[in-house]
Order: sequence, then C-alpha cells, then structure tokens
Amino acid sequence: MAQLDHFIPSVDAVVSRMRALDASLPERDGVAVFNHVYLAVTEEVERRLDTGRFADPRAAIALDVRFAERYLAAVDAVADDRRPPACWRPLFQFRHHPGVRPLQFALAGINAHIGHDLALAVVDACRTLGCEPADLEDEFDRVGDLLGSLEERIREDLMPGPDLLQIADPLTHLLGAWSLERARDATWAAARALWALRGCEDVAEEFTERLDAAVGFAGRMLLTPLPD
Repeated sequence: MAQLDHFIPSVDAVVSRMRALDASLPERDGVAVFNHVYLAVTEEVERRLDTGRFADPRAAIALDVRFAERYLAAVDAVADDRRPPACWRPLFQFRHHPGVRPLQFALAGINAHIGHDLALAVVDACRTLGCEPADLEDEFDRVGDLLGSLEERIREDLMPGPDLLQIADPLTHLLGAWSLERARDATWAAARALWALRGCEDVAEEFTERLDAAVGFAGRMLLTPLPD
C-alpha cells in the first residue's frame, strides 16, 4: 500500500476500529447493522488500494480515512455521553427499536455518512493534502461507485421478503424516497460550497449546521417504525 505522511492515518487503522465494533455490538443493534455494511466498503477500498485500482492512492487514502474518522467520532461521542452530529442522532436513538427493520438502519447510516460526513471529509482531505476539491473528484467518484454497488447488495441482503414487492408495504415508499445518487450529487455540491466558504468562518459554520440538520431530518424519516 502507498506510504503516507505521518499526519494521515492508515486505512488499516480505521478498518481495525470498525472490526472491533463489529465484534462487540449485538447483531440486531442498528449501529451494528450500519457498521457491518461500512466495514465491507472500507475493506473493499483497502483491497483496491493494494491492487493499484486508484490512480492517486495518497488522495484516495486521505479521503477514505477522513471520511471514516467522522463516523468513528460520532461513535466515540455517544460512548462518552456526548451528543453526536444531528445527522447521526436518529440512528443512535432508534438503534434498538423493534419496529425498525435492518434495511432502514443501513440506509439511515449511509444517509448520515454520505449526506453530511462525506462533504466535510472532502474539505478535510483537501486541507490535509493542500489541494482543491476538483483534485479529488476522481477518487470521490470511485468511492461513490463502490458505495452504489454496495447499496444494491444491501437492498438484496436485507430485504424483508416478497412482501416488499407489494406497493402497499410502507417500506417500499420509504426506499423510494431516498436515492444514493441524489445524495452523492448534493454532497459534491456541498463540499465545493464549503471549500469556497472556507474564508468565511461564520457562514461556513451556519451552512454546516443546516446541512447536518437537514440530513438528520431525512434520517429520522428513514427510521420510521413500521408494522411487521
């Protein structure tokens, strides 16, 4: 794997953290459902880095690690009895709710991580690398494509059964209301806006807070308890 500057942690480090969570959390825990999904994504990124699938490994690692660190920081905040970002609160609040299905937990976590964390991670990585968002666009797209293929697998693995095909099933409507592709497009626009606003601290902070709140609202809708 490509060597990095000392101030960029390795992908191995975040993978180890997620593996430890995967081993320690109860299987039905909503955070565990998302963590298992995200661990699979990060392991695949690591495999592709090892086989030279990224044109700029240093940029890809910086983006992947800064991205993962935002999720792990939310986990740490809850463990320390601190409030996580608004985008993550619904998942942690509803993680044990018996009326929320595993697919909802997975998509709520992806919503929080893509809709909020990824935009901030692009800015974090640009500051780490001393580059512009446009310099990370290829890596952003490759990670996004990987997430897209994984989302398809998630839907297949966590579908509750044939009843999902019935138009009256409430989960059908929830799934139709959220799109990873739309979330990716919005995230890239948000990252570019945040980078442009980096010299206006107050405005950037307000933009980030509103983004966090909006993504959290969407996550709360995705976690609406459903009848069996």
